[in-house]
Amino acid sequence: SGLKSSHQISPQEFICELKSSITEERLLGCLESLRVSLTSNPVSWVQSFGHEGLGLLLDTLEKLLYKKHQEKNDRKCQHKVIQCLKAFMNNKYGLEWILGEEKSLTLLARAIDPRQPSMMTDVVKLLSAICIVGEENTLEKVLEAITTAGEQRNISRFHSIAAGLRDHSVQLQVACMQLINALVTSPDDLDFRLHIRNEFMRCGLKEILPHLNTIKNEALDIQLKVFEEHKEEDMIEFSHHVFNMVLNMVKDTEAEGYFLSILQHLMLIRNDYFVRPQYFKIIEECISQIVLHRSGTDPDFTYRKRLEVDFSHLLGKTFFFSSFCHKSFDEEFIVRQEAQVQLLKKEEKIKDLEAELQAFKSRPTPPGCGPPPLPPPPPPPPPPPPLPSFSSSGVPPPPPPIGFGGAHWSPPPHTLPYGMKPKKEFKPQITMKRLNWSKIRPHEMSENCFWVVAAEDRFENAGLLAKLSLTFGNQKMGKFLFTDEKKSIRKRIKELKVLDPKIAQNLSIFLGSFRMPYQEIKRMILEMDEEQLTEPMIQNLVKHLPEQEQLNALACFRNEYSSLSEPEQFGIVMSGVKRLRPRLNALLFKLQFEEQVNNIKPDIMAVNAACEEIKKSKSFSRMLELVLFMGNYLNSGSRNAQSYGFDLSSLCKVSSLFLFSKLQRKQSNSCL
Repeated sequence: SGLKSSHQISPQEFICELKSSITEERLLGCLESLRVSLTSNPVSWVQSFGHEGLGLLLDTLEKLLYKKHQEKNDRKCQHKVIQCLKAFMNNKYGLEWILGEEKSLTLLARAIDPRQPSMMTDVVKLLSAICIVGEENTLEKVLEAITTAGEQRNISRFHSIAAGLRDHSVQLQVACMQLINALVTSPDDLDFRLHIRNEFMRCGLKEILPHLNTIKNEALDIQLKVFEEHKEEDMIEFSHHVFNMVLNMVKDTEAEGYFLSILQHLMLIRNDYFVRPQYFKIIEECISQIVLHRSGTDPDFTYRKRLEVDFSHLLGKTFFFSSFCHKSFDEEFIVRQEAQVQLLKKEEKIKDLEAELQAFKSRPTPPGCGPPPLPPPPPPPPPPPPLPSFSSSGVPPPPPPIGFGGAHWSPPPHTLPYGMKPKKEFKPQITMKRLNWSKIRPHEMSENCFWVVAAEDRFENAGLLAKLSLTFGNQKMGKFLFTDEKKSIRKRIKELKVLDPKIAQNLSIFLGSFRMPYQEIKRMILEMDEEQLTEPMIQNLVKHLPEQEQLNALACFRNEYSSLSEPEQFGIVMSGVKRLRPRLNALLFKLQFEEQVNNIKPDIMAVNAACEEIKKSKSFSRMLELVLFMGNYLNSGSRNAQSYGFDLSSLCKVSSLFLFSKLQRKQSNSCL
């Protein structure tokens, strides 16, 4: 007859069923019912099942594990027995009985099989719990059982656990790391902990750990963190332990002075990132050769000559390798920077051409008319004024009226403050690339300003001016007209719709991540609800929000609300919030205030220290004077010519101008 409901079966009936020779299918059903009974019934039921029932379960597991040809049903029965044992030991009495059985831990260790990830997960969790909650000698019993299981399979004892870490099941990986941490952290003896951890490392854990760190799982991250923290603590304790042992060995002996001298010499090693490891490597090799001598006898301590060892060739080799790496890095970095500049230029050109093509496609052409003619070239600049000539009466001609073409007159010297002198006007033979700096006028300077005492004219010489003309000369003038035309084309494209297509797309993606009515978002903004308006939400809203002009334009379509797209509907709702963007920025500033204050304090201190260093630097002052001289030469004939000073933020444009000229010169040479 079939088995009754698991809640109605007594422990004795299960014991009789397990004693009888039943088929594998019937055994599987019996074990499933037993698992449910052990889980759902009170502890008294488990006590009635007791020692005899546990022995039958272990006998069943032993037969299944040592069966030569295991089938699918056998593996299922093995897993069911493990689940029954897990339910059985989920109380004080069950745990004591399992630990009292000699073969229980050996069979559990034997059941660690990476080919059955689900069963192995339960087995490893059981062993971890036994290591943690067991008595003092429980850890030794578990290690002995794992060792016996490994010997029976002719593999290292931790091989199966390491293989489980290579499995794709994250649950199995977490369980294996739990067991490793239980085995490694439980012993009180430092040497024993180091021994167990190193054995796991040799079994493949060292190669597996980098892969495990890439897996995004909170439980696994916790186990890995526990492993690394205990490993670091043990290494610190080990280093102190070794040092104290050596110190105690030489303390109050003649060797103590020599030991102190060795430590003092180690402190004299040059503090260099590349050189210091090489020194310690050589020292370690020398000590190992002295201590681990092959002859088996002590060295000749009566030898008084100083040990002469030439390490210069090793250090020289290290210096050469270091300089070679630095040089290769600099070359690669320059090439990469140049390639990035070229790539950005090409990408910008592609965008401009696409915009121009789109504009021509969207603009209708009247029949019989060709494309509009290009605008006429700008008129040539007026000729320079004639040299002043004296008439027969000796009276010079009157100066040209103010506001018309003529010579560029510098302000009179007496109008300059603090005794400053007028700047020289340069007239290069060719058009120069402009250094677009922010000009500082003399009346904006204070008396102790650097630009008042700057003397950049000392750098003037014919060789430098010729080199500047060769390096920064510009022969291409038609490019600027084409750029203005492209800007106007791009502007016309933006005026085609109320919302730019890209802005609408980004806004749709943002709204899709927040499934709430637009009126609810409006309410939260009006009430400044800090509980629902999180910092990331406000940042994204400020980032993707249309401009106020576009919101005002959308407000005119309020009567056509249902026919508009979702981004424009959202814009109509948001147009009803006065000072929307300042309101959001104020709330965002409030949420970020404390974090920004903590982040900016170190930067302010660093900037103050850097400013003090710059104010005292003579070489930096000379560099500013040189840039002022070169900039006045390059900007000759423009509004930025004859500058008395410039904003320091303009220094960033100097490097860009130099790099652009360098690339253009390379391109010209390649064409030639």
